[in-house]
Amino acid sequence: MSLESPIRGVQAPSTFEELPRAQVIATMAALMLTLLLAALDQMIVGTAMPRIIAELQGFERYAWVATAYMVASTAVVPIVGKLSDLYGRRLFLIGGVLSFLVASVLCGASANMVQLILFRGFQGLGAGVMMAMTFTVVGDLFPPARRGRVQGLFGSVWGLASVIGPPVGGLLTDRASWRWVFYVNVPLGLVALAALLFLFPKIVPALQRRQIDYLGAITLLCWVVPLLLALSWGGVQYPWTSAPIVGLLIVTVLGLSAFVYAERRAAEPILPPNLLKNRTVVVTLTMSALMGVGMFSVILFTPLWVQGVIGASATESGTVLLPMTIGIVVANLLSGQIMSRTGRYKLLALGGFVMIVAGAALLTTMDALTSYSTVVMYMIVVGVGLGTEMPILAVVVQSSVPRTMLGVASSSLQFFRSIGATLGIAVLGSVLVGRFSALFLSTLPADLVAAISPGKLATLGNPQTLLNPESGASLRDAVAQAGGNTGGADVILGAIRQALAVSLHDVYAATAAVVLIGLLVTFFLPEIPLEQGSKAERPPDSTFEAA
Repeated sequence: MSLESPIRGVQAPSTFEELPRAQVIATMAALMLTLLLAALDQMIVGTAMPRIIAELQGFERYAWVATAYMVASTAVVPIVGKLSDLYGRRLFLIGGVLSFLVASVLCGASANMVQLILFRGFQGLGAGVMMAMTFTVVGDLFPPARRGRVQGLFGSVWGLASVIGPPVGGLLTDRASWRWVFYVNVPLGLVALAALLFLFPKIVPALQRRQIDYLGAITLLCWVVPLLLALSWGGVQYPWTSAPIVGLLIVTVLGLSAFVYAERRAAEPILPPNLLKNRTVVVTLTMSALMGVGMFSVILFTPLWVQGVIGASATESGTVLLPMTIGIVVANLLSGQIMSRTGRYKLLALGGFVMIVAGAALLTTMDALTSYSTVVMYMIVVGVGLGTEMPILAVVVQSSVPRTMLGVASSSLQFFRSIGATLGIAVLGSVLVGRFSALFLSTLPADLVAAISPGKLATLGNPQTLLNPESGASLRDAVAQAGGNTGGADVILGAIRQALAVSLHDVYAATAAVVLIGLLVTFFLPEIPLEQGSKAERPPDSTFEAA
């Protein structure tokens, strides 16, 4: 027996079939514009950061700009996901876009780094709402078997933003001002806002019981925010054993305990405990977290390899991610189409993780003689795997829960990916730093180590030296002043390069191990038939009570 649709109202169609074709197109255009707005912002701001730091004089707070955005956008996702299940998506979509636009203007008008950090956090709140709602609405309007095709289209929006974002950011920074990387959001955002106001259908849940889980929201923030701060700052701004990091981790444990306690007693919990009793949901969320580790590891560390180990230019280093992006977009579209046509996804999911594992394994084979074109091929392999997996995870988690829980299920997928990626990057970053320091000193000749003090060697042995074209002359001067001979600089540069290569090899090996676990987890993913009709049956392994 089919579940009764939880959507009501004359302007609240519950399925794709109940919407006029023109409104379907208009609705999808509005959603894609909203997603493009959030995706472009993430891509173009990074290119302007050096200029921002130079003007606002805040190098010591460089990482805080990204951290504020990441923490805010991650923490708000599960909260807004649950609230949208209670009060509908449209209100939150419009509110997310509006707050994002206001924050963009404030960011562009920032007079110092403190203001920019605060406004960037405000902007992250809007972006988190926009991204969570965009993917959730697909589950409202389309039957399961058709969602893969739509999720593939959304993946292409991310690809487009990845391609045009960095060049646009660089052009605006060079030709106008870094402030325009924020102001450019306004015209695009106003179009998206108008589309949502006039074209988006009013999807209102028919639930009569609407109790906001205030305690759950507060305790969620009490463990997510300190956890993300600890993972972002640990080993970078503070040692892992320092009082700030240890304190943040203690607060995380206490906040998580309070959150679990609150959710077990809440009438409408933000993260329902029953959600984690659903085998399909648990497997999917685990896959998402492990995939996030692999994706962000490749994105973060491969440009460092290309420029630091191979010795390619900064331009080549920046464009090495483009082949992976193209692979993601193409595979995203194909995977969604295949899933929509066949109604099956497990073999695709296994194939996607096989490609990710293979790509990560290929990256471990690189050395200083590996060509740029070889790295590009490896990146394509990783991109195809990631692109195959992305629409599958979204469709499966939405098909595994009642429609009254689409918001919390979809947002949980994004939430777990962010948490997994942040945790993975923190651990892998520690592996890189720890291995590099030991390898660098062990690689240097004994006479050079004896001639220069250990403290000075630690200062000279910095991988950033390989990323600056003027580093050679500066290093020679520093070595001469420290008591070494003129040839010592070349020896140190070689030691840095070798130590970095071995350290990144270990990082890629750890990444391959993590995504291999993801592949093994995929074998436990149940194959739920994806319904072709407008009213899907509740999945057989669902543990939820009927609404």
